[in-house]
Amino acid sequence: MGIKYSNHARMQMVARGISEKDVKEGIQNGKKHTQYPDKIVSKYKYFSVVYKKREDDFYVITVKPRW
Repeated sequence: MGIKYSNHARMQMVARGISEKDVKEGIQNGKKHTQYPDKIVSKYKYFSVVYKKREDDFYVITVKPRW
């Protein structure tokens, strides 16, 4: 599973102290729901990962805390 990150996602990860390992676990193990039109939101621990599935890769759009 390849994971690619938007610049925005990278900035949010640094600002919120969320590692690439955390994001990967979030994608694999989080509770998922879809967001129109083709985004997936995975809720995991204290954060959510918003991403799209692109062929064999995941493209992370943003990472945000869960309140």
